[in-house]
Amino acid sequence: MKENLQEKIYNTFRALKSRNYRLFFAGQCISLIGTWVQNIAMSWLVYTLTKSAFLMGLITFVNAIPSLIISPFAGVIVDRVNKYKALIIIQALFGIQALLIAILTLSELIQIWHIVIMGFFIGIVAAFDMPMRQSLVIQLVENKKDLSNAISLNSSSFNLARLIGPAFAGVLIASFNEGICFLINAISYIAVIYALLLIKLPSINKRKEQINNFLYEMKEGLKYAAEYFPIRCILIYLSIASFLGMSYPLLMPIFAKEVLNGDAKMLGFLMSAAGIGALGASLYLASKKSVLGLPQNLLTGSVLLASGLLGLKFLHNIYMSSMLLFVIGYGMVSIMITSNTLLQHYVDNDKRGRIMSLYTIAFIGTVPVSNLFAGIVAEKIGVLNTFLVFGLLMATAIFVFAKKIKQLPDS
Repeated sequence: MKENLQEKIYNTFRALKSRNYRLFFAGQCISLIGTWVQNIAMSWLVYTLTKSAFLMGLITFVNAIPSLIISPFAGVIVDRVNKYKALIIIQALFGIQALLIAILTLSELIQIWHIVIMGFFIGIVAAFDMPMRQSLVIQLVENKKDLSNAISLNSSSFNLARLIGPAFAGVLIASFNEGICFLINAISYIAVIYALLLIKLPSINKRKEQINNFLYEMKEGLKYAAEYFPIRCILIYLSIASFLGMSYPLLMPIFAKEVLNGDAKMLGFLMSAAGIGALGASLYLASKKSVLGLPQNLLTGSVLLASGLLGLKFLHNIYMSSMLLFVIGYGMVSIMITSNTLLQHYVDNDKRGRIMSLYTIAFIGTVPVSNLFAGIVAEKIGVLNTFLVFGLLMATAIFVFAKKIKQLPDS
């Protein structure tokens, strides 16, 4: 029994044997807590300034436009540049943005147009960040068999931060104001930059194919994704699941305030519940020794996501709502990690950056459009009916894609 437990723990954290990945993981854990503190503070600040679900969705959409446009080109650039050095620059830019918005908020000068401009800038940077980080991971693990574990642990760090950050943000907002949250996020980027500077990577010869035309390489990546069934299926399904399942954080401030009659602390509590579910999914997937059975896990996560969204329509006390958000967090992260792991498993290494940029579009790029749609729907029929609509649409997607998902190879 003791040996089985030790083996389970070893399998769950085996990628941490690699020094470079261990440094990257530690820096990310600290930085991501700051990111979630800022995310919650930003949603509360925007809601406070606008009092409108539609405007909240519109602002999110406008902020993400550059990421939607740039992401296909970003993948080609990621495949060409030194990912390690570029990632350090990206983290520094994130830190500068957080510091500027902290100064504006603490000096009580913050206005909606500041948030839009800052968000537009950070959307450009974010277009490079996710495919850069996802593509770099394979260079950080010494044993390539640990790649799927490293991907799951990456998500674990994100969701551990998602657990701690919102609760911390709720207390800070109630005790001080949103500006303190932004300042903490700015400081947290020092940790990830320091960790990246300690990483030592062997020099890698640039591939000769980089003399190809930029647009040709982008077209090559799109053609590769379109013609290879497993990658095409995952990207299409992930974009649908993200569209339907990732807009709930936008609606949570309204749900906490108008449905549960709560405040920023309650918002933090609800989002932490989703974070616990997401962390649970991350650790479960990290404990798996291989990709065997992952397509079925994609369907299981989808059913949980649809059930949680539907439940929010009918159950309106803090405890039941928290349980439903736990289920939503678990389901959405199961879909996200499983999709990421399978894509990394299928893709040719020389096209990894381009495919991971398409993954970014499917997972993150659909969210602003979803937020805009959710904001419009919530403005017309209310938050609770919006959850009902999204839950029913997710159930329909499961029915349509179930057969195709079961055909995905897991070896």
